[in-house]
This record gives sequence, structure tokens and C-alpha cells, in this order.
Amino acid sequence: MSQAKEYRDNTPFSLLFLITCNTLPIIQSPVFHLLLYLTKTSIFARVPSSSPTFLTKVKILLPTTMEVKLWNDKREREMYENFAELFAIIKATEKLEKAYVRDIISPAEYEAECQKLIAHFKTLSSTLKDTVPSIERFHDTYKMDCPAALNRLVNSGVPATVEHRAAAATSSASSASVVAECVQNFITAMDSLKLNMIAVDQVHPLLSDLSSSLNKLLILPSDFEGKTKMREWLSRLSKMGAADELTEQQARQLHFDLESSYNSFMAALPSAGT
Repeated sequence: MSQAKEYRDNTPFSLLFLITCNTLPIIQSPVFHLLLYLTKTSIFARVPSSSPTFLTKVKILLPTTMEVKLWNDKREREMYENFAELFAIIKATEKLEKAYVRDIISPAEYEAECQKLIAHFKTLSSTLKDTVPSIERFHDTYKMDCPAALNRLVNSGVPATVEHRAAAATSSASSASVVAECVQNFITAMDSLKLNMIAVDQVHPLLSDLSSSLNKLLILPSDFEGKTKMREWLSRLSKMGAADELTEQQARQLHFDLESSYNSFMAALPSAGT
């Protein structure tokens, strides 16, 4: 039986945390570990003893206090650092989505920042696919409450401006330069597949650029084949890891969809008066 001991702090600080055996289930919680790392706080954090909130006299029911290490080796430390990065990306995306909805930032600023976060998320989630097989479970485990970020990063995979054709349209939206941009993006995407560039982090940016350029052309209807096909492929790729590769069948189907969409695009131009 451990005897109760009394601790009195005569220094300007008193201990905030004294760990007993009853706290071990909390220490073993993943939420405890991640929050401890994120705040960069020592388990023996100290606070002013003058504060009326805390006692300067604490009874300890353990023979000695015990220090809890966040990690045991370099591998575990790297894992928690990656967890912190993933946590930060999801939180930042949630804030960005809310800022865009509230019209705090412009569509152009939103799209640029959102594309960066999506790219970082895909790279990191690919690295963590063994330790974090489910982003939704990670989100729930750490009680993040970021539904907009989950939708943008996991389900959509593209900025809202691209998905909903909300990027600011200029007077040159139907100009020859935008048409040329679409044609160039179509050809680049098809040529890349022919060169066997089938990794997700190679294909996704090309399709995202193509989708963005198609959305600039207001002369194209919202249900235009090229737009719907690119949205479907972007959604599918966003659920894969950055280092994953398309199968031969998937690459062949994507090339077919690109070629079919390109032909539909070229056929739509004369009827639009371009």
C-alpha cells in the first residue's frame, strides 16, 4: 500500500499535473498524446502559485511521481509529428471553407490556398496510409468537428470554385485564349497517359487544370460531358493515395473519356459562335 505523502511548494510556482495510477487510462488515450504534442507542453507544466484556481498543497497517493514520455523512439516521434501536420491541415481547411462561404476572401485567393492544402493533404495521407487508414476515423478520434474540411479533402478533392464553377468570370471567359487553354489541357492530359504517367499525383493536377479551364467557359452548359467526367475522375482520385497508380484498365478508360470529352468540346464551339 502506498502511503499518502504531502507536497508543499514554497517556490513561486506550483505543479499543475501530478500523475497517479488513476490517471494512466487518460495518459494512454490518443487524444491526450496528440493534444500534448500540439501544445508543446511538458507533463509537469507549472503555473503561478498566486493564482486562486490552483492549490499549492497537493496530496499524492504514489510513492513517487512518474514522468510520461510522449514517444519512445524516433519512429514514434515522427508519427506524432505527422499526426500534428494532418490535424493542422484539416483544421486550416475548415477555416478556409468558412472564410470563403462568408465572403471574407476572394474566389481566386480561396482557390489558390485550397489547392495547396489539398496537395499537402494527399501527400501526407499517402505517407500515413498504414497508420491512418481512415481519415474519418482520425477526425472522430480527435473530435475535430470539421465537416466542411472532410468534404473538401476526402470527398471532393477540388476547391469549391472548381467544383461549382464559382470562380470569378471575366469578360474574356469565352475568348480564344480560354478555348486554347482548354485544348492545351486536353492534349497535355492525353499525352501524359500515353507516356505512362499514371500516378495519382501526376494525373490529378492535370485533370484539375482541365476542369478549371472548362469552368471558365460560360458558353458550356453545366452538364457538359467534359465537366461531369472530370468531376467524377477527380472525386475518384481524391480517394486514392498520392503514390497510387491507375490500373491499365483505369488509364485506358480515362484516356477514352478525355478523347470523347475533347471531341464534344470541339463540336460545341461552332454552335456557341466561337
